[in-house]
Amino acid sequence: MDNCIFCKIAKGEIPSVKVFEDDRVFVFEDINPILPGHTLLIPKAHAENIWEISGDDLAAIHRASKRVAEAIRSVLDPVGVAVFQLNGRGVNQVVMHYHLHLVPRMADAPALTMTDWELKPGNLDEIRRIGEKIAVALA
Repeated sequence: MDNCIFCKIAKGEIPSVKVFEDDRVFVFEDINPILPGHTLLIPKAHAENIWEISGDDLAAIHRASKRVAEAIRSVLDPVGVAVFQLNGRGVNQVVMHYHLHLVPRMADAPALTMTDWELKPGNLDEIRRIGEKIAVALA
């Protein structure tokens, strides 16, 4: 899709902190992280939501999420990781391209909310540092 920000990120038209890529999936750090290490997984083929994504792309996203979650654990040693995905504006899906969130939580971090959080720009140096470590763990 021509005007989709995530399609542009997957094509390399917009810079991102890429941590993993294969033929179906592109994985990168969220620039408005809920918590450090907040990572997004998207299909390269545009699909707006769970109802539009192909079964093959959905399976590829979730296979990749297992690998990425393991890498996040090895890098950050969180007490847990929230894995969530929003479908439609009614649950605050902001970018209308299917994406899966992996949000690691440290013991002293605030509680996580799933559908309503304030977007605050993150520290790009920290985002890049964590993203690079996760990418190395995936290599």
